[in-house]
Amino acid sequence: MLAALAAPPIRQRLANFARIVISVGLLAVLVTGADVQALWRTLQAANVWLYLACIPISTLGMFLRALRWHVTLRASGTRVSFRRAFYLCYVGAFFNTFLPSGLGGDVVRVLEIGPGATSQQATGTILVERMAGFAVLFGLAAVALPFSAAFLPPLTVWLIGALTAGVLGATALLLEGKLLRRVMARLPRAISLAGDTWLGQTYNVITQVGWRVLGIAALISLIFNGSIVFSNWLVTRAFGLDVPLWGVAVVLPIIAATLLVPISISGFGVREGVVVALLLQMGVNAEQGLLLSLAWYGLDVIDGLFGGVIYFVTGLLGLRPQTAEGAGK
Repeated sequence: MLAALAAPPIRQRLANFARIVISVGLLAVLVTGADVQALWRTLQAANVWLYLACIPISTLGMFLRALRWHVTLRASGTRVSFRRAFYLCYVGAFFNTFLPSGLGGDVVRVLEIGPGATSQQATGTILVERMAGFAVLFGLAAVALPFSAAFLPPLTVWLIGALTAGVLGATALLLEGKLLRRVMARLPRAISLAGDTWLGQTYNVITQVGWRVLGIAALISLIFNGSIVFSNWLVTRAFGLDVPLWGVAVVLPIIAATLLVPISISGFGVREGVVVALLLQMGVNAEQGLLLSLAWYGLDVIDGLFGGVIYFVTGLLGLRPQTAEGAGK
């Protein structure tokens, strides 16, 4: 699998190069337009110890993500251990954070799942746990939105509300199953949800997980996303910014939705632009918003570094579990 990542096709290389150019360009626009002295003053005034205190919370979040995925894996009849799920979540964080690959951490999780699950089960359960996370994250935004109306313009509030409704509606449609199958039945068989196609088998995993398991995944997501909101709010306090907790709860899902569009490397530039634009409406200047966005991303980098260490050390020591491909040789 690493060999495939090391030598991507020319089209993929060009796409990755374009993402790098976009990331560097967007960051350059933000940095050159900022007051360097103001950036430095904000950085000097930061409370480093308070920022470091956010790292254990981020680690707890990775544990909760693995637990959420493992719950859905067990419900789909796989034989994947929690230890394996935890390992793969960290590996996925590494690939998401550092490599300019079109695969992404979730695809790496599918490729590395091992003989205890099929690729359809891995893909379906990842989609379920991701949907549960997004639905709860936007649900928190919906709860926070009335409080945010005091410091956000009405148009921004309405746009965030519409996006939240769209995400929750799309999640319900995907999990309901029957309606989407009827709609997709009109498409060519290769991309339909027929039960004997790869997409159909994957969708069966999604719809067969069960509402009880979805409820458990949603509860775990509530704790997980709550910890993310809280740790990111602590980062604002580390920089001495008076951003309310409700404001962070509204901003984070917008960032998450923006990063689904793969036009940059690890969201660089795009994330910073979104954060600066939203926080400007809350009275946070561009320099503070830029540093805050990079500091939030720094927590992801730490998780990614840890995942990279785990991945390469287990490979060097021969401790990495076999993939389904390797087991069959």
